[in-house]
Amino acid sequence: MASVRARNGKLVVDFQYMGQRCREQTVLDDTPANHRKLMHAMTKIEAEITLGIFEYGTYFPKSKKAKQFSNIRQKVEAAKSGTPLFEDFAKTWFYERQIEWRDSYQRKIQTMLDKYLMPFFALKNIEQITKPDLLEFRASLAKVKHGTHQKSLAASRINQIMTPLRMILEEAADRYGFETPYRGIKNLKEKRTEIVPFDLDEIYRFLATVRPDFKNYYTVRFFTGLRTSEIDGLRWRNVDLERQEIYIKEALVDGKLGDTKTADSNRTVKMSSQVYEALQKQHVVTAGWADYVFCDNVGKPFDYRNVNRRIWHPTLKLLQIKPRSAYQTRHTAASLWLASGENPEWIAKQLGHSNTEMLFRVYSNYVPDLLRKDGTAFEALIQRSAVELEEYEE
Repeated sequence: MASVRARNGKLVVDFQYMGQRCREQTVLDDTPANHRKLMHAMTKIEAEITLGIFEYGTYFPKSKKAKQFSNIRQKVEAAKSGTPLFEDFAKTWFYERQIEWRDSYQRKIQTMLDKYLMPFFALKNIEQITKPDLLEFRASLAKVKHGTHQKSLAASRINQIMTPLRMILEEAADRYGFETPYRGIKNLKEKRTEIVPFDLDEIYRFLATVRPDFKNYYTVRFFTGLRTSEIDGLRWRNVDLERQEIYIKEALVDGKLGDTKTADSNRTVKMSSQVYEALQKQHVVTAGWADYVFCDNVGKPFDYRNVNRRIWHPTLKLLQIKPRSAYQTRHTAASLWLASGENPEWIAKQLGHSNTEMLFRVYSNYVPDLLRKDGTAFEALIQRSAVELEEYEE
């Protein structure tokens, strides 16, 4: 039975709920009137406990026990309904699916679960999540700030976060026989990634100016199109100077060496003369004592964030070259290969693409700019044909 007593001049209630003893101090002074008032309230609370409708947070919203009992209550209700809470099913889903993913993707999904999905959906019965819940959650993501400049999450990042949520709900709907609330929700329109390749003058100016111990690194980046994770994870065992080939079998993501981005990313990259010369020079620098081709003075692979901050961006600023990410070196290689007339299928293989579709979709617009031609090649062909025809007729 509930009781009311005084402590330090204030009234305290003492009662049992869900098999636990609960003591909550009130702001009421120890007076006969307040004592009667509180006993009346406790009678009501005990009646609600008996009826199973008591909400701890309604009476004691600032209590630490409010969230604890809310969690227990929701778990009990979920058990009665036959469908689990979101947090329980999401853990099961992650455990079952992680075998399909590389380590870096597992970490990415776990981060999205812990940082975004769980705080919002964890204690919701998965069958009771509604479409308005999903739209409310997505709208809340647009208000999230990140980074030193406190920028809002981009549409692409919001879509990434929504993807595992969609997958979880679709799997739960299939297992428990309800309609997924995600139906009809489309991805946000993403801003197209700006492709800003370097021209040859910018490349050679950069390589002539960059800190000497990074010249080989950036030469290989500019003329192979390797991804950041691929060049930072490149080890000497995967470089054949005699055959002038680089074997892409690994990628460094978040400081951990693992599988490449896709199956097609596993490939053999042919060295151009610039790349071969740069790797010969780098061989003298690190091959005798380090596992990684490009590394710090203790043999650890580069931290790309640190390199970008200390080397890449300062060099661009010094040369007054338009600021852009180091990933543009990959776009530069692709554009230069296309501009030089290399076989598109060969280029796609060099980049680790499964076919040429992405190559033409992403890079073809930049080829005329690099060649300083815009239909003139075709015009020259027609003119040559006209001359040959005139000669034939004569």
